[in-house]
Amino acid sequence: LNKEVGLRTGGTLSHVYIHQVEGYDRLFFICDPAFNMYPDLATKVNILNNTVDLAHAFGIDLPKVAVLAAVEVVNPEMPCTIDAATLSQMSRRKQIKGCIVDGPLALDNAISEESAKHKGIESEVAGKADILLVPDIEAGNMMAKAIVYFSNNKTAGLVLGAKAPVVLTSRSDTAETKLLSIASAVALSAYQNK
Repeated sequence: LNKEVGLRTGGTLSHVYIHQVEGYDRLFFICDPAFNMYPDLATKVNILNNTVDLAHAFGIDLPKVAVLAAVEVVNPEMPCTIDAATLSQMSRRKQIKGCIVDGPLALDNAISEESAKHKGIESEVAGKADILLVPDIEAGNMMAKAIVYFSNNKTAGLVLGAKAPVVLTSRSDTAETKLLSIASAVALSAYQNK
């Protein structure tokens, strides 16, 4: 990633894990579990834009984005909830395009319609999220690895926002995950160059 002639574009580079989990009816994307440690609001917008482009490449025309937090209400003591609410409003005002954003949402509300209904959350995203935007690298990395080790899944990992997709997997990932990552990079590159 030479800054002069390499893959950088001047934009934000971000990481995404793509997961297909047995028993879950769609692919989902976790961003950013490996690259941006504590992203600020502007960086989160760029991470979202990178990941939405990938979701479009996978045929998801209008991905639903859940901005994750520990709770589903804005709490001034929890900055990630303020970022989540701001990102939701930016989406409503078309400052973030190509997706529907809602947050803050806790993980259970983001992926389970039953959980969202039980908590009285009405949202186009709740229970139907395609993209899970995590508040920081620690939450994202633990979540992604929990999925890998505690479920029957297929996973791929990419760096987005460069001139071409970059495969980035965990050192302990399987050969299958590495192959799926390469295939995902090829699919995204073909989409971006059409």
